[in-house]
Amino acid sequence: MEAQKLLELKNIAYSVRQHIIKMSTGGGCFIGASLSCVDLIVYLYKEFLNINKDNLNDLTRDYLFLSKGHVAPVLYGTFAEIGLIDEERLKNHLKPNDYIYWHPNRNIDGIEFHSGSLGHSLGIAIGVAIDCKMRKQDNKVVVILGDGELNEGSNWEAALVASAKKLDNLIAIIDRNHLQANMETEDLIPLEPISDKFEAFGWGTRKVNGHDFEDLEKTFSKFPVKNSAPSLIISDTVRGKGLQSIEARTDKWFANFTYEEVEILLKELK
Repeated sequence: MEAQKLLELKNIAYSVRQHIIKMSTGGGCFIGASLSCVDLIVYLYKEFLNINKDNLNDLTRDYLFLSKGHVAPVLYGTFAEIGLIDEERLKNHLKPNDYIYWHPNRNIDGIEFHSGSLGHSLGIAIGVAIDCKMRKQDNKVVVILGDGELNEGSNWEAALVASAKKLDNLIAIIDRNHLQANMETEDLIPLEPISDKFEAFGWGTRKVNGHDFEDLEKTFSKFPVKNSAPSLIISDTVRGKGLQSIEARTDKWFANFTYEEVEILLKELK
């Protein structure tokens, strides 16, 4: 990756993290889980997906479904940085005069589906991927799952369907931060070995460092992972990435900081 492009992506990710921190007061947000997937989502919108302010209603655009909808602040922040929404609107977070709140809302340009009820978006993404195939279009359909969300059985039913339909235009990405709400995933219902499970269902799988833009570019340049099969990318991440004081903490899934605490966190941000 060119040094200039790498610097641009890092700067955008830094700004998105600033936006998320600012949304963690006045009612709060799911800050830890939002920070873990910033780099991934910035990379997807800037480098991988054909989605921009001019093609949001174009049927040939790519699609992104945020199944772990409680991390909507990362979408809002990214949208502000790429011009899908005005940055000033972020100040309306949790205000009754706008649709910017804890979960994605389709009244916001660029949001494909009202997500947040976990376990639904993979099935919806499969329907869109099938529709794109029927139209003989080459759209990419991406759905981002939380690792704890894999405890929803609907995901495994959907995984079988995606494989049966040979949806090589579908990519499921797991934000693998190893934490589910206020405990570690492997202490609740162990998920590993995730790759082996999806491969047994007929998917092509790959792992990536979700905080390394060069690794993300290398990984997503090889799509689909397996011919005539859906792709699974396991994105290894750290909850609360960028704020050492809350990184990998089970008690910082959701936070409602004071304005004074927000100012301290903005100075801490790396």
